[in-house]
Amino acid sequence: MVDPTTNLEDLIQIEICPARFLSPETAQELLNELTNIEGITRAFIHGPRLPTTVPYGPATGHDVDHKFSKTIKIGETELDLAVIFGRIRLEILNEEVRENIREVCERTLPMGYEFRQGLFIQKRQTVSDYAKRGPNADPTTLGLADPKGKVGNRVCMLNPAE
Repeated sequence: MVDPTTNLEDLIQIEICPARFLSPETAQELLNELTNIEGITRAFIHGPRLPTTVPYGPATGHDVDHKFSKTIKIGETELDLAVIFGRIRLEILNEEVRENIREVCERTLPMGYEFRQGLFIQKRQTVSDYAKRGPNADPTTLGLADPKGKVGNRVCMLNPAE
């Protein structure tokens, strides 16, 4: 969790792009390894949306049984995957944390990956953030609004503030 005295402008953002989509098992292994690293303030999983029901055609309304649509366990939290794990964007405190993350990627991603540093998560409140959470939104959720998601069910806090 971010210390209230930490300046959000000083945080480093990195993006990890595996060479292929990750299976739920590999995604779970990677995310569990990442939760053991101190210094990660926010994480954002990006990938194609997994529909829960068939949106159109002869099977409209029936449940979709997709092999990547599973529940994974990260620490003590169970999470239903709403997307196919394509990439992960992280906000971290310093360079030492970045090197620890790179070591985790070497161990858990056998298919290869790209490891980039840049600006991937907004640092200020967006219009979508304002519409979803109002003017006094928690700073740790800024830039993480899903414009197509339902209110309140698309941000999972693994270590919520007391």
